[in-house]
Amino acid sequence: MPESTFKVLEYLSYLFIFVLGLILLAIIVIYILDVTQTKQAIRRNYPVVGHFRYLFETLGKFFRQYFFAMDREELPFNRADRSWIYRAAKDLSNTAAFGSTRDLRPRGTVLFVNCPYPTLDVDAAQVGNVTIGGQDCLEPYTTSSLFNISGMSYGAISKPAVLALANGARLAGCWMNTGEGGLSPYHLQGGADLVFQIGTAKYGVRDKNGNLSDQKLKDIARHAQVKMFEIKLSQGAKPGKGGILPGAKVTEKIAEIRGIPVGKDSISPNRHPDINNEDELLDLIARIRKVTGKPTGFKTVIGAYGWIDTLCEVIKKRGLDSAPDFITIDSADGGTGAAPMSLIDYMGLPIRESLPLVVNILEKHGLRERIKIVASGKLTTPAEVAWALCVGAHFITSARGFMFALGCIQAQHCDKNTCPTGITTHNKRLQKGLNPEVKSVRVANYAKNMAYEIGIIAHSCGVKEPRELRRFHARIVCETGLSIALEDLYKDNL
Repeated sequence: MPESTFKVLEYLSYLFIFVLGLILLAIIVIYILDVTQTKQAIRRNYPVVGHFRYLFETLGKFFRQYFFAMDREELPFNRADRSWIYRAAKDLSNTAAFGSTRDLRPRGTVLFVNCPYPTLDVDAAQVGNVTIGGQDCLEPYTTSSLFNISGMSYGAISKPAVLALANGARLAGCWMNTGEGGLSPYHLQGGADLVFQIGTAKYGVRDKNGNLSDQKLKDIARHAQVKMFEIKLSQGAKPGKGGILPGAKVTEKIAEIRGIPVGKDSISPNRHPDINNEDELLDLIARIRKVTGKPTGFKTVIGAYGWIDTLCEVIKKRGLDSAPDFITIDSADGGTGAAPMSLIDYMGLPIRESLPLVVNILEKHGLRERIKIVASGKLTTPAEVAWALCVGAHFITSARGFMFALGCIQAQHCDKNTCPTGITTHNKRLQKGLNPEVKSVRVANYAKNMAYEIGIIAHSCGVKEPRELRRFHARIVCETGLSIALEDLYKDNL
């Protein structure tokens, strides 16, 4: 053996012994630390090896979705639904063979009622336009888009994510909600129709004291892309609690757009301080609509619902022009934002109950056509969207569905600035994997394939286009195991 080779092997053996020594030393140090600490019983009773318990606990949620969870049992989104979205975003076939893996027996299962004479392609109609905005609205918004992008703030999501979503919305012909974080140049760069959301902290339209600024409202409204304004009362991730943006995500650009200090946690009030009752809500809606000339509504999670009745009575007393142009109803089962688990798990009503409830109230007061309904909250597949249309929604919005279209893997790191797909992080290294040009096409594909498959459901029910779906076109399985029509199930829920 050559002497040079022998020396290399000798050096490698020394290196191996050195590394092995470091490992042994580390084990000894960890052992001593474990047996002397008193905070964790597992580490004290099982030094060194006890650390694997915490490692497996951390990694478990990632491995379960790939190896252990069945296709339709995982929460918040199961593998079957995520796979449908991924394939739709990539414009791949979503046909399946050998029958459904969906159990049709559990209570709450939605079934659509096919008719004996489905609508032929030659008889199908384009999705009809809907106009949002009353007679006193100078610039009402007319659109045919069924499925749109819900509020995700620049700050909560990254620059490339905003660019991809905005460009994708433009390609698909749908609107994009800015979220409560203000209007960024990346929203405008995409060229999509935009809904400007006003959160409790009034980001982007606040004065130095945090109050709503008419001048800043006018500045935002001058952008032709901004079609509507939405006052956010509450959201599905945290009903009754304001927005949370960790300081690690508050960059100079985000701070400039929002009007807040750089690098500090941004905690919004848990409600609008200037809205204490239904009259003040309508006053604020009227003010924003007058200043901007554009449709104005509000977003809320429904819990207590008596106030919706009161709101309708006040509207009738003040006149129809005082009504909000739209109401966005969010589902109380989480969202893209980070929030206390007690709120995510227990606060508010899910969309399955709240949407028909609000539609019924509006119909009772004769306001169903004046106030347009936008449904939001885990409506990410064609069947869920079609259900919302049957119940009475005019439009549907989704945030997490479009996050999946961007490549989200449900890592649940949205609040940690460590999102592995670059969607909810401002770490430049992690953002590199999210190419806005590629992902914008996937966003558009998802929206277009969603509209196409909603159309398939509608035609199977015998109507010419999805907005003709009614409650008698769907049924829900009840406790008996038999299904009941939506019109019968929801008619007495007031």
